[in-house]
Amino acid sequence: MIAPAIRELAAELKMLGYHLTVETAATVAPEGIACDLASLSPKLLNSAPDRAAHPEWHKRHEATRWQPDVVRAWVDHTPTSSSSWSPRRPTSRRSRACSRNSTAKSRATRCCSCPKRVRSRRCAIALRGLVELCKARGFRYAHRLQIELWGNRRGV
Repeated sequence: MIAPAIRELAAELKMLGYHLTVETAATVAPEGIACDLASLSPKLLNSAPDRAAHPEWHKRHEATRWQPDVVRAWVDHTPTSSSSWSPRRPTSRRSRACSRNSTAKSRATRCCSCPKRVRSRRCAIALRGLVELCKARGFRYAHRLQIELWGNRRGV
């Protein structure tokens, strides 16, 4: 959403008949962007850069990472889905926010939850609670099969 001329590009793609999904951290409002689906992925506290190693970047991240009014603007603008990377516990703030936002009267919001664990054994441990949470809240569960099969590696 911060790329120069992104709105013009989206408008041109829509005029050409393309289905357009915008994936965003939901820190910038849609402001009329042409899209068919917004894939929202707001950042949680555990996504912050290390405070000691990167103090300025950490401060900037914390100031902008969670923007409930921007999330609401996206939900009101276009059909949305939301990904939730569940950290230690499956009752994350993003899961609760997605649940609240899914009650928007004019748009259906789909929530998708994925385990954040990068090692397959830890992923399996977190899985049970996360699946139950998804069932209870009507979320979709997205299994990270690539982690199970190949571990936390790039290019697989």
